[in-house]
Amino acid sequence: MAPTATDPSNGNIPISNTGVAVGKLPRPPQFTSKEQERKWLKFRLAQAFRLFGKYGYDEGVAGHITVRDPIRTDCFWVNPFGKHFSLVQPEDLILVDHHGAVQAAESGPNTLLNKAAFMIHSAIHTARPDVHCAAHSHSVYGRAFSTLGKQLDMITQDSCAFYQDHGVYSQYGGVVLDEEEGDHIVKALGNKKAVILQNHGILVATNSIEATVHFFIALEKSCQVQLLADAAAAGTGGKTAKIGDADAKITYNVVGGLPGGWFSGLPHFQAMEAQEGVLFDFESK
Repeated sequence: MAPTATDPSNGNIPISNTGVAVGKLPRPPQFTSKEQERKWLKFRLAQAFRLFGKYGYDEGVAGHITVRDPIRTDCFWVNPFGKHFSLVQPEDLILVDHHGAVQAAESGPNTLLNKAAFMIHSAIHTARPDVHCAAHSHSVYGRAFSTLGKQLDMITQDSCAFYQDHGVYSQYGGVVLDEEEGDHIVKALGNKKAVILQNHGILVATNSIEATVHFFIALEKSCQVQLLADAAAAGTGGKTAKIGDADAKITYNVVGGLPGGWFSGLPHFQAMEAQEGVLFDFESK
């Protein structure tokens, strides 16, 4: 059985219990209807794409982020194939079921679907009912690190967010165009929140858009830091100093949980909203 968003065995300790904050923490929004929740998720997902575009996570037409639809839970929203991340708006998103059928009546005008997006994300959303949002792109440092075919070393506080919570898909089967390859990726992901796809890139899957965005950025930066640290160590004939298991686990419990990931993702969206001047209208029906 897949872990839920509050399963303590998966490190999902409420941030209020970690001791990192004093005072009242924000909570995820509450909705008056499933229709309002759908509008919010589409608004947030479009923001996530624009953030990925801002951070340079695009590579031609490669990459995709999906979110499970709250009304039709057997479907997910995804970006139209061929539209730059930085241009995606809520009305552009397309709704796809787990058989790969685009729900044209509810989708944007461009219903071109990236088959790889369907094969990977459909497999994840089917196997992991706890996953609401999954993201994969060919980001530079994640892609570079993936060629090593190994997990991250626990060399910084930030990398400890992935302590025993990321896998490696240790083969490359080409562009994902069939169900079997999607199933292999799901198996490598297991019940974790991230997986490094050898010779391909990185993928993160969590219970919220905010947590997925935060941990994707954190994983990309952790890959960058390790590449730099390994190169520096090799240049001096030394090795990087590793964090021990006990300390890595303690740190993971503070920085690796999904509630904390949701909270840590908020500043990215706050900055975007300040720059764009566009907020979600919770008063609209």
